[in-house]
Amino acid sequence: MSSRQASLPSLRLDNVAVMRGNRLVLRGLSVAVRAGDIIWIRGANGCGKSTLLRLVAGLLTVTSGSIHSEGRIALADENLALDANMTLETALRFWADMDGACADACDAALTDMDLQDLAHIPVRFLSTGQRKRASIARVLASQAEIWLMDEPYNGLDSASCARLDQAMLAHAALGGIVLVAAHQPPSINVAHSLLLDTQGAAA
Repeated sequence: MSSRQASLPSLRLDNVAVMRGNRLVLRGLSVAVRAGDIIWIRGANGCGKSTLLRLVAGLLTVTSGSIHSEGRIALADENLALDANMTLETALRFWADMDGACADACDAALTDMDLQDLAHIPVRFLSTGQRKRASIARVLASQAEIWLMDEPYNGLDSASCARLDQAMLAHAALGGIVLVAAHQPPSINVAHSLLLDTQGAAA
């Protein structure tokens, strides 16, 4: 986590509801997240896991309720958000610079996700699993205090899953916050497991 953040990161959702089209995707959702927390969000397809992360990221707006956050936010989802024509390293450095990350953040992210040997490969040539690791590396390189991970284990082999687990644990140990939306049960110790039902309510 960046030392530039003066106060500890935090996140609070108060009675959040979201309508998308004519469908109620989330309702009555309240949760408080503190520095060092890893929150595991589970539920069936269509229950609102991705919607919740996009709300926190500021890409969607709530229909009712409120969201309060302290700290910079980075999201890894199905959108790679890296220039396909750049090399992986150049593409990561572009976003790291935009995020104001320190000079070695990109190198550290490449190492953490075992992408060093692919650093000079254009993004368009990456395999599905490599693209997933690159998406995660983009979040790591941002040095954001709050990480949002949408189905981050999809497409990863066991070694890459272990690397992701270690990165999230290390981030939380430094006071960062991680929200993980995943179908599978937690593979690491988490502060709270949030189960969304098919009506968008938290169980």
